[in-house]
Amino acid sequence: MRLSLNELKEKWLTLAAALWLRWRASALGQRLADLPWWRRWPTRREWLWLVASLPVLFFVYVLLLIPFTPSISDIRKAKLEQPAQIMSADGKLIGEFKRSNRQWVPLDQIAPTVVKALVATEDHRFYEHHGMDFTRTLGSAIHTLNGDPQGGSTITQQLARNLYPTEIGRARNINRKLKEAITAFKIEALYTKDEILETYLNTVPFLYNAYGIEMAARTYFDKPAAKLSVLESATLVGMLKGNAYYNPVINPDRAIARRNTVLAQMVKRGELKPEEFERLKKRPMRLDFERQEEPTGMAPHFAQQLRKWLIAWADKHDYNIYTDGLVVRTTLDSRLQTWAQQAVERQMRTLQGIASSNWSRRDGWSADSALVRQLVRESEDFRKLTRSGRADALSEDEALKKLLADKAFMKALREDKTRVQAGFLAMDPRTSAVLAWVGSRDYTQDAFDHVAQARRQPGSTFKPFVYGAALQQGARPEDTRKDEEVEIKLSGGEVWRPTDAVDPTGVPMTLTDALAYSKNTITAELGQEVGMDRVIKLARALGVRQSPLESVPSLALGSSPVTLLEMVNAYGSIANSGRYTPPQLVTRIENADGEVLAEFTPPKPDPVWSEEHNYGLLTMMRAVIDKGTGRAIRKQYGIRADVAGKTGTTQGNADGWFILMHPQIVAGAWAGFNDARITLKSDQWGQGSRSALPMVGDFMSRTLRSPLLNAKAGFAEPNTSHWWSDFVGRLRDRLQQWSGPANEDQGRDQAPARNAPDHGPAAAPGRNDGGDADITESTPALPPAQPGTPAAPDRSAPPPDVDSSPGLAPGDASPAPARTPTPSNWSDIGTPLPPAGPLNPPEDKP
Repeated sequence: MRLSLNELKEKWLTLAAALWLRWRASALGQRLADLPWWRRWPTRREWLWLVASLPVLFFVYVLLLIPFTPSISDIRKAKLEQPAQIMSADGKLIGEFKRSNRQWVPLDQIAPTVVKALVATEDHRFYEHHGMDFTRTLGSAIHTLNGDPQGGSTITQQLARNLYPTEIGRARNINRKLKEAITAFKIEALYTKDEILETYLNTVPFLYNAYGIEMAARTYFDKPAAKLSVLESATLVGMLKGNAYYNPVINPDRAIARRNTVLAQMVKRGELKPEEFERLKKRPMRLDFERQEEPTGMAPHFAQQLRKWLIAWADKHDYNIYTDGLVVRTTLDSRLQTWAQQAVERQMRTLQGIASSNWSRRDGWSADSALVRQLVRESEDFRKLTRSGRADALSEDEALKKLLADKAFMKALREDKTRVQAGFLAMDPRTSAVLAWVGSRDYTQDAFDHVAQARRQPGSTFKPFVYGAALQQGARPEDTRKDEEVEIKLSGGEVWRPTDAVDPTGVPMTLTDALAYSKNTITAELGQEVGMDRVIKLARALGVRQSPLESVPSLALGSSPVTLLEMVNAYGSIANSGRYTPPQLVTRIENADGEVLAEFTPPKPDPVWSEEHNYGLLTMMRAVIDKGTGRAIRKQYGIRADVAGKTGTTQGNADGWFILMHPQIVAGAWAGFNDARITLKSDQWGQGSRSALPMVGDFMSRTLRSPLLNAKAGFAEPNTSHWWSDFVGRLRDRLQQWSGPANEDQGRDQAPARNAPDHGPAAAPGRNDGGDADITESTPALPPAQPGTPAAPDRSAPPPDVDSSPGLAPGDASPAPARTPTPSNWSDIGTPLPPAGPLNPPEDKP
């Protein structure tokens, strides 16, 4: 006889019950029954107590979880969030710190079809529940257990996730769902249904840096949200299930299918007529796509530097820079910032034309060039073609050959690598307040900051520190050195012979002229006499406080990379009578009601060295402008103010520098390429006096003509009317008279009398006609020590957080890692490479 399924089940249950009773009656069963409940199998009553306690335990867990969800006040801020406003010193809005790129629009300015499509597709019982749809939640759980995963979140729960991704998280677990549900209940208790819909539609992401329905409408259809049609509304609502998967730009077929699903849901919920659906579902996808760029403001690099500091300050004082409506008053002047940007743009157009012309020639960009081949090998396209694990991976030779033959790729690579870049910074030397900051020629094209991030060799702009250290050791601006060939012995027996752009004249030259005409030979030898440790100590004290400085001979010619921010800050110390102040970006922070939360005043300046030595160096740097490599400031830009400065050019014209000092403003510029192996291929235009100086000259000529500065201000002379300085001066003059000119031919070994001849512009080295022609700067700034070569430790380096001043994040001045390896085949019109061995620090003389 064949048993039915129910009869078979009853027999099995009867047999199991009998076996259970028999086992409980056994000796082993009796002993286990006498044990405490936590050491034995629970009884039926105990099972019932356990089942009954589960809801209580769950309820307690939920209560404990409530404090870890966003508070009601935080939810209010989400709708009313006010981004921090960044104001210039002259009261202009220069930027806002928004959490995302969105434009909030009220619900009545959103097309009704958007709301209808959203509710019909995502949560058709939206107006009936209070944060959770228990019917839908239970249904989604059943479907998920049956192997058909479905989402059960309501619009309110999705809003909770969008508003608080960090607090709630995205993990697929019960803890996240509970936090999401608790937050949803809070939102429902606080908002009306229309407010929830408005908040949801203004916060949901839509790819391409578009947040909220308004930015989505402008991105995909180039129209405001109020004018979206039924098809366009359905398309955007359809993206909510999976932005990337249903992206109408790259997946139009999927987007159309999903759009039609949304339209079908609208028909099902009575929001669309069936005949209308039949007509609309056949329509093709029509996009008017345009990526929405987030406004960068007039000083984006300045704002990014400020953002890092402000976040740290806000966290410390319990503020949120995205929601609390902070008003940050900065030192930046919008007028000076505009003039700086215009100066950079004009010069970049000129230099880019030269670079594009030189690199488009056959001898510039060619498949036969070793540099071009190396650039191809370093490209992302090359890495993709040779990536291991791919079925179609090519060998390196095959990939190189393929890319070299790809004209479109080679053109794009050339344009990217030969794009000229610049950095510009202006500061008030009296307070180190930043007045203008241009980190690159176009922030949207290159966000890398060439003011605070990029470390580049400063070239001859570093030489003033060498001459300043010499002044500290007793030298004077009118002391002379013979312009002749120099040999410097290094440890290990190597010999370095620095050279200049022109052959030595054999004529004695004052230190002032040596700096004005940027003589490498005299500067390198002077650095040896002074000692690199003293040069580093002075550079550190004046403002070069973040970048490492290697104590090697080539440091005298600017071989150790530094930032433009450090160099301008150091020159500002010289302009401020030798007193250092860290850079200042912020003066005051207010709340949304105008109440002052914090005020920042510059710290008391730190005297670096004597005012006499500082003024002596300043006088020498005036000569750079009056008759030296920077005289285009006077000749071309007509600046007659009391100014001083220095040009700088590195090997192969890879970097062009110029920094100009005025008693009320210091401005510096750098020009070059992101890849130091790329140059302008022009000794004329590659010089700092032709690449960087025009930016500063253009800016300063406009600034000095404006009422913002006193063009007649002069550098303050030090008070030297005390008996000790007079006594030392007279004693030095007497000693020099005793020594006489007998050893004049030895030049460097003895300092001559005060009244040494001043070789004026007619004797300027590098000038072809002795007239108005530009002076050729001695450009080679030697590369840093090669890998594996030990360098003397930088004993004068300060702690890494030395410049945690208002507006500068601690340690943030350190740049990003180098983008390209240092080239080994350096070349220039002057000095060959020295063996970069360390120097022994000089012993202090009593």
